Amino acid sequence: MSSFLYSLNASTIRTTPLLDKIRITAEAGYQGIELWFNEVEEFLSQGGELQTISTAIQESGLTVPTMIMLRDWWTASPEEYPSVFDICLNRIKLAVSLGAEYVIACPHQKKPDYDLGAQRYRELLEAGIEVGAKPAVEFLGFVEEVTKIEDALQIVEKSGHPQATLVLDPFHVFRGGGSIETIAQLKPEQIAISHFNDAVNTIPREEQMDPDRVMPGEGHIDLTRYCRLLKQIGYQSWLSLELFREDLWQQDPLDVARRGLECMQAIAEDA
Repeated sequence: MSSFLYSLNASTIRTTPLLDKIRITAEAGYQGIELWFNEVEEFLSQGGELQTISTAIQESGLTVPTMIMLRDWWTASPEEYPSVFDICLNRIKLAVSLGAEYVIACPHQKKPDYDLGAQRYRELLEAGIEVGAKPAVEFLGFVEEVTKIEDALQIVEKSGHPQATLVLDPFHVFRGGGSIETIAQLKPEQIAISHFNDAVNTIPREEQMDPDRVMPGEGHIDLTRYCRLLKQIGYQSWLSLELFREDLWQQDPLDVARRGLECMQAIAEDA
């Protein structure tokens, strides 16, 4: 039995049409696909039907572990917040219609007020639970703040909600200057999903951005240790391949998806 569930983040084959992404992800052997709201919204704005996407997902046999992303919920001014909250809630409802369990909520980028963030996150989480999909806090290694596991965990813990979760990502752990050893401090139920990728050591850490991510095993992050820590705390859920490389977007998406799954499994199953 596999130690983890395997998902493909749609960013990895970004230039592929939405319905083809779903088909290819299933054909490559994944169990799930992470979808981006902007791609779904663009499909709908061009005359596509939500039911068409839903049917494609159902017929593929895939799960949608998350949809990406909720913006500005933490940064909005008091005057802006009600409107931002409504936009986030509408996206959560869209995620529910496609069967997603979680929705990724991106972080504050400058001098965050953690008490405010925790309060607003709890409000979003409670609204999400009511309609059927739960926001999860993401940290990003290349923003000014909220760059480490510990930072996202502050929001999870300060929210005081038993269903509060965060998103893990080895690239962001490295890029933010954190340590994968912090995983040992987490409970498995605090992790909505773990993205999976690697980072090179040929570019200074502080200069690396999304396009610099590489396939698992092609960089220097100790992903074996990363997976062992996940297993140690009892996490047995999603690893999702998330890359943003133009060179991969120019290749056959099925070949990219298959190679990515092989790279993930080679590391994770032997960890």
